[in-house]
Amino acid sequence: MEKKKFYIETFGCAMNVHDSEKVAGALIGMGYEATQSIEEAGLVLVNTCSIREKASEKVFSRLGALKKAFPGKKVGVLGCVAQQEGARFFQRAPNVHLVVGSASYNNIPHLIRELESGKNRVIDIHQDDEHCFETEVTQRVNPYRAYLTIIEGCDNVCSFCVVPHTRGPERSRPSDQVIAEVRRLVDEGYTEVQLLGQNVNSYRDPLAKYSFAQLLGTVAEVEGIRRVRFATSNPQNFVREIVDAINSHPALCNAVHLPVQSGSTSVLRRMRREYTREEYQRKVEYIKQSPRGIALSADVIVGFPGETDTEFEETLSLLETVGYQQLYSFIYSPRPNTESLAMIDDVSAEEKSRRLAFLQNRQRELQIERAKSMVGKVVEVLVDGFSVKDPNTLAGRTSTNYVVNFSGPRVLLGRYVKVRVMKSGANSLVGESIDPLFQGNTFSSPMIQTHPEGVELGGPHGN
Repeated sequence: MEKKKFYIETFGCAMNVHDSEKVAGALIGMGYEATQSIEEAGLVLVNTCSIREKASEKVFSRLGALKKAFPGKKVGVLGCVAQQEGARFFQRAPNVHLVVGSASYNNIPHLIRELESGKNRVIDIHQDDEHCFETEVTQRVNPYRAYLTIIEGCDNVCSFCVVPHTRGPERSRPSDQVIAEVRRLVDEGYTEVQLLGQNVNSYRDPLAKYSFAQLLGTVAEVEGIRRVRFATSNPQNFVREIVDAINSHPALCNAVHLPVQSGSTSVLRRMRREYTREEYQRKVEYIKQSPRGIALSADVIVGFPGETDTEFEETLSLLETVGYQQLYSFIYSPRPNTESLAMIDDVSAEEKSRRLAFLQNRQRELQIERAKSMVGKVVEVLVDGFSVKDPNTLAGRTSTNYVVNFSGPRVLLGRYVKVRVMKSGANSLVGESIDPLFQGNTFSSPMIQTHPEGVELGGPHGN
């Protein structure tokens, strides 16, 4: 008998990608088979993200396109927009049969069985599920790097942010479960893990055994783990102990994503961020004092309601002061159920676009200058894929999260390789391997289709 096949299309951040891995695992556990061809799939799932402008309308537009191009398929909507819109999908998109919020993926098998038994529409958008972290089976996209959710939701009240409404309040996963899962990942062959959460450093161990910094150190000491990353951190919860942990444990990657959103204290107040520019800079200063040379990245919003030219200039000056290795920048746009909806959005669309372009151009110049210092250095990369420009060129990441492209055989996939940097660019480096060739490793292609917009560490509506 021919297997039932499914296709998942994923929009948004690393947490959404990992959510799709959970859903894929649940379906495979039911006897379904993943396919990279939407034409072959009987079940098409769209995992949504609400951080982009007019996110709901874009999802409804995509559903309309699916109905026109692929009539008769069972269609499901997952994620943040599913949580936000709920049963409205059934009213506006009659080809939708399944709506599942981000806390309900463990219930996927039950919901799918209801569809298979003849029920036309099923929905689960509960937010109080304490078992929202991992499904029984997770079908991971990358065979070398694994995501692991340790905290869900957000308790902050940032005026622009929809996450507390789509992901619910903070729920932390017990530390013993986290550590046990890391050990299982090692047994499965993974050497790098990334701990995930909307506010990952807000982690509060229900067992009261570990602080977030202590959990990082404990995970880094698991035998077989070579690298540990974490995202995304909220500046108000970022403490010196996290830097101390990075300094003490070589397996903790020396890269920190610390969203600032604005370089102006007055804008931060309107955003209801719980820190000032000066407080943020103090945290950056002790990060920079690390002997390991911790690389920094951040998120920035331009054109927030009331943002003056002077306030925007303060954000520009912060780029110069901090020296971000990478910056994710966005134009402000209102979101449902947020306080900023009531604010006067008095920065014109043209001015927002001008400011974003100016900021991105300046950041690109700074990144190019920063990357030049890497030329001639020998770095260690985990080879986990291929160059986006040349499928015959290998690619990997350094501990500081630089992408390095270099020539080599496919057997290097999954290996840690020493590479000398020969050339730098704004977003990646080019190098040559100085390690002897390895043997016996193969690469398996991802089973989940990620939207071409790419995967973001954070975003303007998270952290």
